[in-house]
Amino acid sequence: MNVALLSIALASQLGNPLVIPVGDVVPVINIEKTCKETAATDKAVNLALPQSVENCMRDENAAQQQLAAIWSNYAASIRDRCAAEATIAGMGSYVDLLTCMQMTDPATLSPAPALRGASRNRNKN
Repeated sequence: MNVALLSIALASQLGNPLVIPVGDVVPVINIEKTCKETAATDKAVNLALPQSVENCMRDENAAQQQLAAIWSNYAASIRDRCAAEATIAGMGSYVDLLTCMQMTDPATLSPAPALRGASRNRNKN
């Protein structure tokens, strides 16, 4: 029993390579739901340039891939803040998350893609 407790204590102090803290991976966002709701809203308000669900999904998936490549380059505090902002009100957007992270530090900016996705800021151009 004591050996098991000692092993657990050592693993927690030394870090266990099999355990990945939640903050070390890009959060999972239900982009299908978000894109469908965004497309429905665009249609309901007769938006001049509505975005299709397919285009939204393409942009969101591209943003998720870019996030996976740069995620570990950012401090946990930035990742946490941007994830909270990008998933506010029960909806989420990888495009919003990527944009937030890119705006935090000019030295670590990755190229800004022309993605619209389900971003709440996509029609403000």
